[in-house]
Amino acid sequence: MKGHRKLHVKVNKAKGRKVSSTRWLQRQLNDPYVNSARSEGYRSRSAFKLLQINEKYKCIKPGMNVIDLGSAPGGWAQVLAKLTNATQLYQNLPQGQVIAIDLNPMDPINGVDFHQKNAFDLEEGEFFNSLATSETDGILSDMASPATGHRKTDHIRIVALCELAFDLASNVLKSGGFFVAKVLEGGADHRLQRDLKQSFSHVHTFKPDATRKDSSEKYIVCLGFEN
Repeated sequence: MKGHRKLHVKVNKAKGRKVSSTRWLQRQLNDPYVNSARSEGYRSRSAFKLLQINEKYKCIKPGMNVIDLGSAPGGWAQVLAKLTNATQLYQNLPQGQVIAIDLNPMDPINGVDFHQKNAFDLEEGEFFNSLATSETDGILSDMASPATGHRKTDHIRIVALCELAFDLASNVLKSGGFFVAKVLEGGADHRLQRDLKQSFSHVHTFKPDATRKDSSEKYIVCLGFEN
């Protein structure tokens, strides 16, 4: 992001295009993280959110085995593959492993083992058993359900996804592991906050600079899993 020249592109109205679509297009064209993602080869601007989370908390390191929930289109998985050295980019550092899971398809990424699965079906069968014995260092969830526009409903839905990811983390994380999950303004509900604080030595709420200013999303960053 250093040396980035601010853009200010105005999108003219077009026949047949909705006003909301024009606004979205203008926001995309003037978003420095969208442009940086394109120039640096990331599949989504959300890659910078994870980079900023790791810059602050230093939770992802070479040699780690991590699971990326809600991985498509692959921005976080790309970052994880580099940070864990899953691609063996750095020959003098240990090689990690990245398992990516999403209900939607995702194009292959070097160093990433992708599985097209519903996260709600993970806690059963041979695949879950393989995760539970994989010495997992970290679970990351950027999962989100389609926004309804109703704040309370959207909050309930994303908390449910966060709880789902935490349940998986509770079953597969090794001692000292970490957990990162998307939440909305207000963070996790009281019960989930209590469970997280009982399971991890440190629980933080963080809003990366790469998150759009008008967005209510934040991330819960939990360190030091105690199983």
